Amino acid sequence: MSATAVGSPPRVKLPRWAVPAAAAVAFAVGYVVFRGVGTLPHDDEAGTFVALTDAREWVDDNKNANPVFLYFINYIRLFIDGLFQTFETVLHALGWPGLLGVMGGIGWLAGGWRIALLGVAGFASFGVLGVWEHSVDTLALVATAVLLSLLAGLPLGVWVGRSPRLRRAITPVLDYMQIMPTFAYLAPMVLFFQIGAPAGVAATIIYAIPPAIRITALAIEQVSPTAVEASASLGATRWQTLFKVRLPLARSTMTLAINQTIMMALSMVVIANLIAAPGLGSDIIKGLSRENVGIMLPAGLAIVVMAVVLDRTTMAAARQRAHAGLSLLKLAVAAGIAAVGVGLAYALPPEFPSALELQMGGPVNEAVRWAERTWYPVTDALKEFTTRLLLNPLDGVLTTAPWWLIAAAVLAFAFWAAGVRPALTALGCLLAIALLGLWEHSMQTLTMVFVAVTVTLAIGLLLGIAAARSPRFSAVQRPLLDAAQTMPSFVYLLPALALFGATRFTAIFASVIYAVPPVVRLVEEGLRGVPPTVVEAALSAGSTPGQLLRKVQLPMARKSILLAVNQGIVMTLAMVVLGAMVGGGALGYDVVSGFSQRTDFGMGFAAGIAIVLLGIMLDRITQGADRRPSPQKRKPI
Repeated sequence: MSATAVGSPPRVKLPRWAVPAAAAVAFAVGYVVFRGVGTLPHDDEAGTFVALTDAREWVDDNKNANPVFLYFINYIRLFIDGLFQTFETVLHALGWPGLLGVMGGIGWLAGGWRIALLGVAGFASFGVLGVWEHSVDTLALVATAVLLSLLAGLPLGVWVGRSPRLRRAITPVLDYMQIMPTFAYLAPMVLFFQIGAPAGVAATIIYAIPPAIRITALAIEQVSPTAVEASASLGATRWQTLFKVRLPLARSTMTLAINQTIMMALSMVVIANLIAAPGLGSDIIKGLSRENVGIMLPAGLAIVVMAVVLDRTTMAAARQRAHAGLSLLKLAVAAGIAAVGVGLAYALPPEFPSALELQMGGPVNEAVRWAERTWYPVTDALKEFTTRLLLNPLDGVLTTAPWWLIAAAVLAFAFWAAGVRPALTALGCLLAIALLGLWEHSMQTLTMVFVAVTVTLAIGLLLGIAAARSPRFSAVQRPLLDAAQTMPSFVYLLPALALFGATRFTAIFASVIYAVPPVVRLVEEGLRGVPPTVVEAALSAGSTPGQLLRKVQLPMARKSILLAVNQGIVMTLAMVVLGAMVGGGALGYDVVSGFSQRTDFGMGFAAGIAIVLLGIMLDRITQGADRRPSPQKRKPI
C-alpha cells in the first residue's frame, strides 16, 4: 500500500469584517442579557473624592510647616509672581501710546512697515474693543509663561537633540503632557501654588513647554552632519561647535519653537482664569456663565488679534534673520518709533480714550437674538437629530451596560486594532477610571467624544480629499484653516453658544469646529504624498477617479489618515471638556465644580485624572493602529 501524503488543512481567510462583526454581536447579546447590572452610578460623596479633598485640606494646613513648601514650592511661587508683577507693572506703566510705540518698533525690526502697522493696529484694537486693561494683563501672563518655558525648553531641547538616550526617556513624558486636556493641569496647580497668577503661569508653562522642547530638538537633529564634521575637523570643541555651527544653522527652526510656545500659551491663559489668573479670560468666563455673547465677543476678538499679531511678528523675525539680518538703520528707526510712543505716554492720559471704544455688547446680543429666532428651525432640527439619534442612544448604552462588558469590548477592539500593549493600556485606564468613582461621567464624556470625532472625521475627510484633488479649492481653504488654527480654543464656544444655547450639542459643535482644521491638513498632505508614478499607473490601468481614491490613494495615505484620527480625538477630547462651560456636563462639569467649590475639590481633581486616562487610552489605540500593518498585509486566520 503506497503512502499518501496527507497535507495540512487549508488556511481559512475570513473576511475583514468577520471579527469585528462577531465582536459586535457578542457585545449586543451581553448588553441585552446584563443591561442594568454591574453599572457604576455617579456618587458625589465617593470615598476617592473625600480622600482627595482631605488631602487638599491637609496640604493647606501644613504648607507653612512642610520643608518642601517652605524652601522650594513657595519660593517658586514667589518668583513666578514677582516676574509676572514686573511685566504687568512695566506694560501698564508704558500706557497705551508707549505700548503701541514699542510694538511698532518690534514689528519694524521683525518684518518692516507691514508688520509694524499690523502690530500697532492690532494692539490699538484692544482699546477700541474696550478690553485694554485685561489685554495688558493677558500679555503680561503670556510673557511670563513664554519666557520661563523658553528658558527651560530651549536648552532641554538642545540636549534632547544631541542625546538619543534622553530623547527616549523624555518622549513619553512629552506625549502625556500633550495628551492631557488643558483642564487637567489646573487642579494640581491649585494644590501647590494656590489660586492666582502663579498657578495660571505654572499651568501655562506645563502646557506650552512640550513644543519648545520637541521643535528645538528637531532643529538640532536636522543640522547638516557635514557642517558638524567640518567644524570638528578644524579643531573646534563640542561647545564651540554647538554655539558656532549647530545653533546658528538651527535658528530658523528654533524660531518656530518660540512661535508655537506663544500660541500654546495664549490658548491656555484664558482657561487659567478658572483658577483666578488675570486677563481676558475673566470676560469670557463671565459671558459663558451668563450666556451673554456681547460680553464674550470683545475679549474673544482681542485674543484672536493678539495671537495673529504675535504669530506674524515671530514668523517675520525668523525670515528676517534667515535672509538679511539687522542693520543699524533698522535699529535706529525701530528705536525712534518706540521712543515716540514712550514720549507720547507722558503727554497723553494712560487710559485708552473712552471716546474711541466701541459699545458692541448691545448690538451683538441683538444680532444673536435675531439669529436664534431666524435660524431656530434649522439649528433646533440639527440639535434634536444629533441628540436623539446619536447622543442619547449611545449614552444610554454606555451608562447602562455593565462596566466589565464595556471594558471587555474596549480590550477586544484595542487588541484587534492596535495590538497587545495598547489593549492592556486601554484596559488599565478603564479600571483606573472605575476605581476613581467616575465611570458614569467618563462614559458620558466618551459619548460626546465619539459623536464629535465621527462628525469631525467625516467633514475632515471630505474637505481634505477636495483640497488634494483641487489646488484652487486648497488655495481658498488654506487661509481659513490658518485662521482657525490660530484662534484659542475658548473662542470656538462663542458661535456654538450663540446658535445652540447651553446644551451637550453645543460642546460637540464647538469641538468639531476646533478639531476639523488639523484633520483636513493631514488628510490633504497624506493624499498629496502618494507617489505620482503610482497614480499614473492606476489611471493607465483604467481606474476611475473613485477607484483611484478608494483603492490607491486612501490605502497609501493610511498613516496620515490615522494620524488625523489621533489628532482629531485628542483635540476633540480637550474641547468637549471645555464644553462644560456651555452645558456639556460630565467630567468637564466635575472639574469646573471642583475649582468653584472647595468641598468638591476631590471630585474635580479626580475628574482631571479621568480625563487624562481617557486621553491616554484613545491616543494609544490610534497610535498602535498606526504602527500595525494594514489589513491587507495581516496574516489570514
